[in-house]
Amino acid sequence: MIRLQFTPSLVLKMALFATGLCGIVAEYILSTLATYFIGDSVFQWTMVLSLMLFSMGVGSRLSRGISNYLVEVFIATELLLAFLVSFSGMFTYLSMGYIRHIEWVIYPCSIAVGLLIGMEIPLATRINEQYESLRTNIANMMEKDYYGSLLGGMFFAFVGLPFLGLTYTPFVLGLVNFIVAVLLWWYLRDMIARQARWFFYISLPTVLTAWVLGIVFAEPLVFWSEQQRYKEKVVFSKQTKYQKITITQWKEDHWLFLNASKQLCTFDEWLYHEPLVHPVMHLAPDVRDVLIMGAGDGCAVREVLKYPQVQNIVLVDIDAEMTKIGKYNPIFRDLNQDALHHPKVKIVNQDAFTFLEQAGKFFDVMIADFPDPLSVEVNRLYSLEFYQLCHKRLRPKGAIITQAAGLHFSPLVYRCIDKTLEKAGFYTLPTHNHVYTFGEWTWVIGSKTLSKEQMKTRLQKITLQSLPLRWLTPEAMQGLYAFGRDLIEMKKVDIQVNTLRNPILYHYYQEGTWDKYYEDGLGESE
Repeated sequence: MIRLQFTPSLVLKMALFATGLCGIVAEYILSTLATYFIGDSVFQWTMVLSLMLFSMGVGSRLSRGISNYLVEVFIATELLLAFLVSFSGMFTYLSMGYIRHIEWVIYPCSIAVGLLIGMEIPLATRINEQYESLRTNIANMMEKDYYGSLLGGMFFAFVGLPFLGLTYTPFVLGLVNFIVAVLLWWYLRDMIARQARWFFYISLPTVLTAWVLGIVFAEPLVFWSEQQRYKEKVVFSKQTKYQKITITQWKEDHWLFLNASKQLCTFDEWLYHEPLVHPVMHLAPDVRDVLIMGAGDGCAVREVLKYPQVQNIVLVDIDAEMTKIGKYNPIFRDLNQDALHHPKVKIVNQDAFTFLEQAGKFFDVMIADFPDPLSVEVNRLYSLEFYQLCHKRLRPKGAIITQAAGLHFSPLVYRCIDKTLEKAGFYTLPTHNHVYTFGEWTWVIGSKTLSKEQMKTRLQKITLQSLPLRWLTPEAMQGLYAFGRDLIEMKKVDIQVNTLRNPILYHYYQEGTWDKYYEDGLGESE
């Protein structure tokens, strides 16, 4: 039986292994938070990780100035890292309600973690000089740090984010750093100066106490900070593997937010969902099989179920928690009229792009109700390649509709989606409607056989008499595709097609006048 001997050299290597593991996961957490609350995932991950690596270099340089008390400084750095890693996520959440530009919290945290890691590696290497030769010492130390980074990445992807979430994962990492600090203090105690020992007698229990209090109060503090971000009362908040889901309430109405971005309001959601569903349902003959992508709240399914000839509805939403809310949350069960419990409905929790690649069936109508293209990940669901998959899986006379963001705040977005659908082989018809809580919103319909004029003619003949609708009328139907003068063409803007290689759509979205959107009270409720 092999017995592990905790030598000072082994403990130093364990410390760097823990540093690599915890440091990289801390940066992943900060990058994910930045993506959730700011958007533009590529930029945020690039900035956070680049700042960390740069700060590691600065920390390494700063360590050159430490010539005495190497062990003491190393253990103190480990304790600081334990505290910072544990509370970095909570600092971010607590700042949400008071700081609009949350990057001013996330980026400094990233820099601080990088500085501490950068100081630790050369300090540990210098302490370990008395136990190993230069050739093996440096290689062994760097090796352990890199191995820790690999394990950290796997931990974050497969355990931390999906099971512990962004609230408790940092505390697990902080505990690892704290345990390593205790081991260092114990096994290197003979190397600690007598006058410095009092520092650790105080700091070790202090950090442990802070950690315990953080664990105990993490959930209520995060919920409190979430409440500070919204004007309305927060009645539900959950961090999933894919997004932050929040439900708020004001009087009898509820709002659904994904990553702090408003998705619907019970006050007027029919002004969105009726134009989303009913025009496209009348542009394909004999609709029996319908694919709905996104829309885990179930409202689009509710509208499709108003057509008795529909036999099968497949709802594809990547987030199982969102469809669980749509199916079991009493607010949404009442809103969608128990649509997700209907025997015609099949729920598939899978990425829509992957689903279409693997699908072995065809559909008469497709409804794409994805969040706005705030990131490259969502951008792909508005890409040429995605719409080509949709075209392939639609029956010969099939039709598709996709939401296309705000008309006045991001006109380039709906025009880009329109052009991209055209490039994928569809005849297109942009539509729009005024939703009280969102402003003027747009959709784009694509048909495999009907031209734009033919689609308009078809929609003009719809009576809607047999459908139990709250707002949509034949006259309102004609107003959906009536636009004013095209400001994009007036400005002679060259709209590009959105592809996986050239994800231009999310750049168009970022260029939109969304600050004005928030000022008008239509965006996130803060």
